[in-house]
Amino acid sequence: MKLSPRLPALLLATLLAAACAPRTSTDSASGEDERTGTLRVWLFREVGNQPKEKVVDSVVAAFEKAHDGTEVHVEYIPVETRAQRVKAAFNDPGSAPDVMEYGNTDTAGHVKDGGLLDVTEEFGAWSEAKDTDPTAAQSVTVAGKVYGAPFYVGVRALYYRTDVFEELGLEVPANLAELASTAREIRAGRPELYGLVVGGAYTYGAMPFVWAHGGELATGEGGSYTSAIDGPAARKGIEAYTSLFGDDNCPAAKCAGMGGNDTVTAFAAGKAGMAIGGDFSHAAVEAGKVKGAYAVVPLPGVRTGSVAPAFAGGNNIGVLKSTSHRTLAVELMERLASKKTQASMFEAMGFLPTFTDVRQKVAAKEPYVKPFVETLAAGTRFVPASPAWAQIDSSLVLPTMFQEIISGKKDVAAASGDAARKMDAAFGSAG
Repeated sequence: MKLSPRLPALLLATLLAAACAPRTSTDSASGEDERTGTLRVWLFREVGNQPKEKVVDSVVAAFEKAHDGTEVHVEYIPVETRAQRVKAAFNDPGSAPDVMEYGNTDTAGHVKDGGLLDVTEEFGAWSEAKDTDPTAAQSVTVAGKVYGAPFYVGVRALYYRTDVFEELGLEVPANLAELASTAREIRAGRPELYGLVVGGAYTYGAMPFVWAHGGELATGEGGSYTSAIDGPAARKGIEAYTSLFGDDNCPAAKCAGMGGNDTVTAFAAGKAGMAIGGDFSHAAVEAGKVKGAYAVVPLPGVRTGSVAPAFAGGNNIGVLKSTSHRTLAVELMERLASKKTQASMFEAMGFLPTFTDVRQKVAAKEPYVKPFVETLAAGTRFVPASPAWAQIDSSLVLPTMFQEIISGKKDVAAASGDAARKMDAAFGSAG
């Protein structure tokens, strides 16, 4: 998705201008706005979920204390089955929660399905919203309207083995060309290691190469998109990424099928000199064999000293359109996504806050956060705000493209052209 450099500022200005407008009393599908009763909340169950539960319990206790006659029931649902649960909730309001956590790439699809409540006015009137990271604000926005509050953000950077670099006398790569040559030097000097471990099914590890070369996933706005993955700049990025699959770095036979978790696991186990991992990968790497022998820097871009644009992943908190407790549900959403809660969630789970000021504070306290904050500050990217993205992602259009190139089945032009046609078909069917 091609974004104007002015879009983030214009987006926040538009959203915050709504602060002058009165709050809408009710426009939920139920037509009701009960001020007491039970609110149901669905949140994702994480690995090691207890710290998250402790933070949420504190938020819920304060909310219930502030609202006599109100109870909040929280259910933690598996991330893997969220699509089925959410679809069922949209189709059966009686079983639906009032508030739920959802992946930020799911926003447009949930809006198309009619499941999320438009909270544009409330978000604009919320005093904390002005400090929301622009890309995070974009992740809750569809066609200029807001459908939730950002909960946390995740980005990827370059993990590298300090011991291996010292042993081989290597410098930290300052651009993508040096990244590739350094990876091959590691493989040559330590053949039992992958130089830079990469994965043919690692979409969001590959996309920075595309974006750094000036390529895009798609172009368009207002829900209408056309694929750009087969454009000249995108093809340069695809070629740069797929060239890393070979015996001189990461053998195709072993690496073509790897996803993001596989690459981080390999690095943590001491099997690679470098890896592209997220802030959310920190705990896994710390628990691995490389603890104390690695460092993290922003993934370099094409130009020396530049940072490759990273995908801004993460989750949001939204209110379902079927709620009969609109005012209470929106307030609970804001409390769950507040600065205080996000700071506590970082302490408990390592989730990066979506508020720029809170993020700077946690980075000052925890040095490992710094390269990820620098990556965010350099500019991140997001997927097209189209319900088609869920179909494109789940049908593995981009991993298939990478794997066809890696295997030699197709060249970059043919594989990217096929991927573009599949993406355009999905965009077209989404309306």
